[in-house]
Amino acid sequence: MPGLLTAASTAPPDTVAHIIQVALTPIFLLSGIAALLNVFATRLARVADRVDQITKEMESAEPEQITALARQMARLRRRSLALDVAVVLAAVAAAATCASVLALFVGTLGNRVVASALFATFALAVVCTIGAILAYTSEMLMTGVGVRAEVAARRDRASGG
Repeated sequence: MPGLLTAASTAPPDTVAHIIQVALTPIFLLSGIAALLNVFATRLARVADRVDQITKEMESAEPEQITALARQMARLRRRSLALDVAVVLAAVAAAATCASVLALFVGTLGNRVVASALFATFALAVVCTIGAILAYTSEMLMTGVGVRAEVAARRDRASGG
């Protein structure tokens, strides 16, 4: 870091501003990834709670109810898998972001290989974040389909159909 401080103290204000921007960008991405992981964990906890609830309901259910509950369990399994993918991708994105920060600091030495590593790790972080968001979106869509199916089934039962 002494090289970075020396360069910053003799550089024009625009260069110092650019160094600060470059240093802060990965931090913002890392904060966003942490927020996504928190959302994913909350969703996974809700799925786990619903699995526990259905498991208890299956113990005293009639055979036709067990079939419906088994379909719900299969849907919950797919949702948990989508969330697993989202969590893994977000964790890889976070690790790649940290590697980008490390490469950024090492890159102050001016090594072209380090610059390539910085680009690769930051690009990996962004790609994994996009993948995590897509996996989360698929889980949310599965949730919406499940909720609508449950509402329709309850509406049919209430109307005697």
